[in-house]
Amino acid sequence: MTNLLAEARRAAGLSQDELARRAHTSRPTLSAYEHGRKSPTLETTVRLLAEAGFELIVQPVVTFTEQVTSRGRPVAVPTTLRRLPLDRAFATVVLPMHLNWSDPGRRFDLRDRARRARVYEIVLREGTPDDVLAYLDGALLIDLWDDLVIPRDIRAVWAPLIKETRMAAA
Repeated sequence: MTNLLAEARRAAGLSQDELARRAHTSRPTLSAYEHGRKSPTLETTVRLLAEAGFELIVQPVVTFTEQVTSRGRPVAVPTTLRRLPLDRAFATVVLPMHLNWSDPGRRFDLRDRARRARVYEIVLREGTPDDVLAYLDGALLIDLWDDLVIPRDIRAVWAPLIKETRMAAA
């Protein structure tokens, strides 16, 4: 919780004094929480985060299963699709070399649907589980799915998850 509180406070542009005042606690107590000298209760953590403009959210842990394509290639497919924070889902990104080796340093503006589709195609073909978690937003993937240009065998191993997610949303 220590980094979480400090990161939320800094992201909100608040000083320790200001957040402590808003949350009806003392600055030394907040400092102790942020530096791990004291542990806040869950209720206190939720209150501090709320005063910084954030909420604590519980979401399922995403695990990956290894699916094998018709050509024998292993592909890591998540058990569920996760949503990215909006600032990451629509960021401008430079993909790491192992994903974009043919055009290193290229910037992709994910606000542009065509550019986002290109990133998703690259990640689906070449990505590791960490890449999937970093670059793919579940709802945006569902939206793009029918238009993505990906190999048939990659589409086949991801299709059950896409279908299941669409059915759950309906």
